[in-house]
Amino acid sequence: QVQLVESGGGLVQAGGSLRLSCAGSGSIFRINTMAWYRQAPGKQRELVARISTGGSTTYADSAKGRFAISRDNAKKTVNLQMNSLKPEDTAVYYCNRFPVGWSWGQGTQVTVSS
Repeated sequence: QVQLVESGGGLVQAGGSLRLSCAGSGSIFRINTMAWYRQAPGKQRELVARISTGGSTTYADSAKGRFAISRDNAKKTVNLQMNSLKPEDTAVYYCNRFPVGWSWGQGTQVTVSS
């Protein structure tokens, strides 16, 4: 079973930036499409961005042009660079494979103040 540990969240003002990081264990990490998801209070968890094993990326409309997902298979990490943050980006952010198939980590809280 892959274990996932997210980090890098915090409190930032609108327009600011954060870089999230996800560290995974297990050799199967590098052969899976990886993704970042988020869950805002009172809302369902949603897909934010995903990246294939070959580096192809796909973004939710809300993330296009502002977020960038990347991966380092050797280090078993997946990162999410978030720029021009908005209050509506406030959520707990999680990484997982795409489609979801592993246990969720603890997530990392991102709070964007207006």
